[in-house]
Amino acid sequence: MFRFRLSACMLALALAAGCKAQPPVNANAPAGSDLNRRIEVMVRAKFDLPQDYNVSIGARKPSQMPGYDSLTVTLAKGTETANLDFLISTDNTKLARLQNFDLANDPVFHIDLANRPVRGNASAPVTIVNFDDLECPFCARMHQTLFPATQERYKDKIRFIYKDDPLTEIHPWAMHAAVNANCLATQSGPVYWQYVDYLHGHGQEITGEDRNLTRSNAQLDRIARDLAAVAHLDDAKLNACLAKQDETAVRASASEADKLGINGTPAVFVNGERIDGGAVPQEQVWQVIDRALREAGVEPPPAAAPTAPAKEKQGEGGAK
Repeated sequence: MFRFRLSACMLALALAAGCKAQPPVNANAPAGSDLNRRIEVMVRAKFDLPQDYNVSIGARKPSQMPGYDSLTVTLAKGTETANLDFLISTDNTKLARLQNFDLANDPVFHIDLANRPVRGNASAPVTIVNFDDLECPFCARMHQTLFPATQERYKDKIRFIYKDDPLTEIHPWAMHAAVNANCLATQSGPVYWQYVDYLHGHGQEITGEDRNLTRSNAQLDRIARDLAAVAHLDDAKLNACLAKQDETAVRASASEADKLGINGTPAVFVNGERIDGGAVPQEQVWQVIDRALREAGVEPPPAAAPTAPAKEKQGEGGAK
């Protein structure tokens, strides 16, 4: 199926419901082949279609919208086709395209969180889901912003859940790290978070100046074993999981990210509302969390008072 870029102001039209008298005939309105040509030209322009796409105009049919007929325009290239449904005014002067949004099945409200480690209050009214890449420097920056500042601000009002989306094309050890993190998660949520914290704080050390992937992966395994030993986890179970390096769960999470339209990390969702976390200041993230809390019937914590600049002492230089 094709994907098309839509102009932000494409075919804007306010359609008022209700019974209305038919508009008077417009003598300047196009008809017949001239009308079809105008429709094709407009569709090509608004959808920015390449020249090798064929456009065909279907037959008009009655619609449920007073004053408008329905019209299907078919786009074709080779053996692939895409049908676009339009409304066309009965006087041939307006073309409109309406888009339906599936409120029941929107994937942002159906992210699979089963068996994922939770940080914070497991029954909190606001859930922050982050699709994370453990080798990504922008993810590390977001992680260090969320913890501890955001957690300290909202305390038991929020919970964090991380999903895997390793960008293996540019981050060669990210997949291995995600598998290791999940191996730890099967035994201990807190140790999972310790591992994530460590990797997001020491990514450059793991990569190393020589960028030796074998050495990086060995270091990832060593860190996982060290954390597991301190927490008294089952060594045999962990070692078997690390050796197997089963990527199935990680790839399923990455596939879910694709379906959500995620093309970069981090990608943060606050009760379903997406934040492009890599470029958003902390205060804007907090605005989204505050909004989600209010919608859940919970009052957000008060904004922190701005810190007054310290007064300089006499004799220590600077303006007084």
